[in-house]
Amino acid sequence: MGLLSSLFGGNKKDESNEQEKQEKKNFEILKYDGIRARNIHQLPYAIKCFEEATALKEDTETMELLAASYIQTGKTDEARTVYNRLTELEPENTKILLSLAGVCFIQEDYSTMKEVCNKAIAIDDKNKAAFYLAAKAAMGIKDYIQAIVMLTKAIAIDEDFKDAYQLRAEVLWSMRQAKEAIDDLDVILSKESDDEDALVLKGEICAATGKQEEGISYLDKVLSVNPFNEKAYIIKGTVLLENKEFDKAIAVYDEALELSPENAKLYQERGRVKLLKGDKDGSVEDLKKAIELNPESENLINGNYNNFSQENKVGIY
Repeated sequence: MGLLSSLFGGNKKDESNEQEKQEKKNFEILKYDGIRARNIHQLPYAIKCFEEATALKEDTETMELLAASYIQTGKTDEARTVYNRLTELEPENTKILLSLAGVCFIQEDYSTMKEVCNKAIAIDDKNKAAFYLAAKAAMGIKDYIQAIVMLTKAIAIDEDFKDAYQLRAEVLWSMRQAKEAIDDLDVILSKESDDEDALVLKGEICAATGKQEEGISYLDKVLSVNPFNEKAYIIKGTVLLENKEFDKAIAVYDEALELSPENAKLYQERGRVKLLKGDKDGSVEDLKKAIELNPESENLINGNYNNFSQENKVGIY
């Protein structure tokens, strides 16, 4: 009896071990095939490999790779499902929590994003990224005071946190706190004098607060470094439009469109200027071109055209 037991029991144990070894081997093959495919941008195949690998084993690294690949292909619901599972497996992992917060941001689910960020902060109150993302969540629900509080805490952790200064300046300007916003931008510019985002926002603020020449000088500085900066052109064009310098504004968009002839937004803005100047035919041609380049924006453009026709609405923001 003992001999039979050892014989049959041993066979079952050997079979089990062999199965485990094979599954482990299959998992490794699938995981690294997926990594290779992802590295050469073969995302559909990479996703298939990662899906099959995680079905064999809930490995954190592989699941994170799968979620990241989902995001790259616009499958945010699937990515969120993976990150939710990961937070169950590793509830104290702030990196995973912040990745989940990032997906919530893409999906504009700011309430859940806020909850997730608060969990990350409770685990690690020295994590500047957690406070930064919490601020973006607060902005999403239009709680601007809370956004400033979160960004101030992020900056207290890292006084060189450029993104936090930039975002706080944007929040402050949205509240029309021009001086405080410029103070933050000047911190950035004191370290990186040609930072495009800081210069564009400073140019916008200066132009809107009666310092139009100074504002345009900042925008021109941006365009001298990067002549493809769409926002700088649009703000400069709007400043000139508000001064009723129609020809100069049109010249700005002409210059921009020479460099970016497929930019629907630039045609739309030039059409706005032409209409306010009185060139309705030219305006219609530009708006038609904008629709042709970006058909999905047709409703928006038609809505804007209806506003243009009143000839009393200039601002773009």
